[in-house]
Amino acid sequence: MSDWSQGSGEPGVGESAAWSGREGAQAFAAVEAATDWLLGYPFVFRELSRRLAGGEVLVDYGCGPGTVADRAARRLGARVLGVDTSPEMLALARGSDTAVAEYHLVRNGRAAGLADGCADAVMCNHVLASLPTEEAVLAVFTEIRRLLRPGAPFVLLATDPDCTGMDYASLRIGRPGEAYGPGERLTVRLRRTDGSWQEVRNHAWPVALIPALLERTGFRDVAQHRPSVEEALPLADPELARSHTWSAERTRPPLVVTTALAA
Repeated sequence: MSDWSQGSGEPGVGESAAWSGREGAQAFAAVEAATDWLLGYPFVFRELSRRLAGGEVLVDYGCGPGTVADRAARRLGARVLGVDTSPEMLALARGSDTAVAEYHLVRNGRAAGLADGCADAVMCNHVLASLPTEEAVLAVFTEIRRLLRPGAPFVLLATDPDCTGMDYASLRIGRPGEAYGPGERLTVRLRRTDGSWQEVRNHAWPVALIPALLERTGFRDVAQHRPSVEEALPLADPELARSHTWSAERTRPPLVVTTALAA
């Protein structure tokens, strides 16, 4: 996941610069993301594995430093292409030992060098949180649809902004008792790998709005799933599963996986 932040050149994107520049990219790479690795990414990979054959092309839209893209390439056997609006994020990704085939910069809303219908699948993790307007969300979905061949799957991972004030293993979303409307700013607290915490400003996108926005941009057969800890434990890394009690995650799972097909 990457914060599509100020200076990216994206239309309608640019209020938060939490991960912008070299220092921001390095800070992002230091985020622990334990909750995501329990309740998010294993389910994204599971959905992709059901539709994606080895050697087919998977685009990670908003790949950041390439950590999730690398894991997907190794687990799924896909030819993974990472794309992001941040040159600094892509520099980190290219400088690390990943199994990702290529990295591409998104300029003016378009993934440079990638043709229409080039992807057999696309995943997009936590990009919505950095988009301030409905126009910006629609622009990202439209570009993802351009990349997908007809009938190909799209898997989207997003945090539910209604899960406010819960102390999850690696994050806290907003303030307790507050409600956030579409695009409204909220503060998310993220745990770093060194045990410290960082606060970043995100944008709220209620997960119930996502299906209609996808249908408007050329997707069909939209479905949503909120993974539970009980479902996750057989899929997750055993060491990670033992590392936390996951009490808040059991009480109110904060992540939603949305799947759709390119019409």
